[in-house]
Amino acid sequence: MMVKFYYPDGDWCYRGLQTVHAVFHKDGKLIARAERGDRNGYYEFEITGFELKGPGEILT
Repeated sequence: MMVKFYYPDGDWCYRGLQTVHAVFHKDGKLIARAERGDRNGYYEFEITGFELKGPGEILT
């Protein structure tokens, strides 16, 4: 399962579901928390939305 995050600038990225820790509201903004690439903690970033993509779906 993959999570597709949408950024405020219109860009997007995919993360494996197992690396996503939380999605929450903070100061009126939608924030995602994900595991760092080196697996040394988490980082937070602003998003405008997200989608869950399952097996067999075309990722665009």
